[in-house]
Amino acid sequence: MTFAGIFNTLLLLGTLQGFIVCGMLFFSKVNIRQNKILAVLILLMTLACLNLYLYGATWISRTSIIRAVLNLNLIPLVIVMPFGPLLYFYVKSVSSPEFRLTKKERWHFYPVIIDIGSQLAAVVFITGILTGTLKNRPGPWGMFIDTYNVYADIPRWLSVTIYLWMASRYLTKVKIRQESYLKWLHQFVRVFLIFQAIWFIYLVPYVIPQLTDWVLNTVDWYPVYIPLVILIYYLGIKGLLMPAREEMPAVKTTPISADVITTALPLLEKAMKEDKLYLDPALNLALMSQHTGLPQKTISSVLNQHLQKSFNDFVNGYRIETFKEKTADSRFDHLTIMGLALESGFNSLPTFQRVFKNTMGISPREYISSQQKKRVIDSE
Repeated sequence: MTFAGIFNTLLLLGTLQGFIVCGMLFFSKVNIRQNKILAVLILLMTLACLNLYLYGATWISRTSIIRAVLNLNLIPLVIVMPFGPLLYFYVKSVSSPEFRLTKKERWHFYPVIIDIGSQLAAVVFITGILTGTLKNRPGPWGMFIDTYNVYADIPRWLSVTIYLWMASRYLTKVKIRQESYLKWLHQFVRVFLIFQAIWFIYLVPYVIPQLTDWVLNTVDWYPVYIPLVILIYYLGIKGLLMPAREEMPAVKTTPISADVITTALPLLEKAMKEDKLYLDPALNLALMSQHTGLPQKTISSVLNQHLQKSFNDFVNGYRIETFKEKTADSRFDHLTIMGLALESGFNSLPTFQRVFKNTMGISPREYISSQQKKRVIDSE
């Protein structure tokens, strides 16, 4: 099989994988909003791969309707301008449970007109021929469409880059309750920045008229579309494996005063750091209220509004840190994971594993393994 044949096979596999994960993400019962945005993003990437695959498919006859439609450039399959907004809104939907795509955001998608410019030109030409208002001279129109398609990649690349920059800035300001989601979003932005760098390296010679044909004849679209196929697999699998997000209930709250925070926060921290109440598996809001003398409502308000944490997140954070300290202490090597979890204040292994994975982004066993390897390296 030739390299072109291998490339087309990769495109076909990426297309099939893309359609499968799009369906799974779109109809997922968890993380509904964020998964739907990711599904649309992957769908656009999939359609781009399908477009290039169909152009290179040898099984499509030169005289078939499919080939005629492709040659006439009538169906827009390469839709790139929505990439940037979708990347940005996906980051916002993951980090902010209350985020909704509304009519206010619609203007972000208006530049899609750039993606369908060549199709509009083809429609104008065909309509002109059929109505007799234009002469049947496809040469200038075909040249215009080819040139347009080359230079349309410049605003496409700029759009994705600008929205990635916006997403990166947004991540530096927002607070995310689940550590696994924070890590995922940073990875999400980084992989697309790598893709943008690859695309830029390809784009520079591609948009220079004297080099356009040389680039296409030498490497075709391999440098851009092979990473695109990898992205389809990576984003689809990662999106499906993300744990269900823990969302705070949407309730109206009265802003808490700075005096209340100044009084309450030290009492809560003392209860954790000095009195180690978190080691009690039965600890709840009522017991914390009795211990500190603070009303339950005040405790919840301080944690939610000042620390952006629920009571359970606040307590479990100390338990996780205790677990990590114990795994680093050789005196506790004889304990199992369950033993360490119980010693840290958790009341069951499943609860501990779920909380640890949501907080750290890896399983307790993976964390212990990494710490053991670190010990070996430090001892050498």
